[in-house]
Amino acid sequence: MKLLILNGSPRMKGTTKRALSLLEESISLNKNDAEIDFYDISKMKLSACHNCDGCRRNGGTCVVADDGIFLQEKIFEADTLILGSPVYWWGITAQLKMVIDKFYSKEEIYFNKKMVKNIGLITVGASEVDNPQYRIIREQFECICRFLNWNLMFSKDIATRDKVDIMENDILMAEIKDLWKVI
Repeated sequence: MKLLILNGSPRMKGTTKRALSLLEESISLNKNDAEIDFYDISKMKLSACHNCDGCRRNGGTCVVADDGIFLQEKIFEADTLILGSPVYWWGITAQLKMVIDKFYSKEEIYFNKKMVKNIGLITVGASEVDNPQYRIIREQFECICRFLNWNLMFSKDIATRDKVDIMENDILMAEIKDLWKVI
């Protein structure tokens, strides 16, 4: 099983990265067949989709020469995609949004080959988990998955209003570690 984890946070020591790393470690320990790639996308050169349709004319590769081409190939090859993002103004980070927007480049291929992928989502915000911001993001990914015939395996919301390290919360750590069971 090829698994791709994308950290959409610009904070390399932030809660999103820690949660994703904890999950990666748990998957590695419990799923022997997992080939895991982990990327911090804020370290990559990414640009927005230009809506030029160049990808539609060349068979599904974005014509903008950046790391988005590499990431889209990794996503294309992966069976499972786990995305992590802090909540910025009721949405995912701009870095992760640029990656998501480039799904457009392979949209027709995903449809024609009926490439079902499993998606996991971890969102981290300052508000409590019953705040609408988490629901808005989850619903966006539910729509994307429905559109592409993908499977949203999980959506884990994490509230860190007091900047408490998740490593100090045994219950939360166990919940994150146990996400491997639905993969």
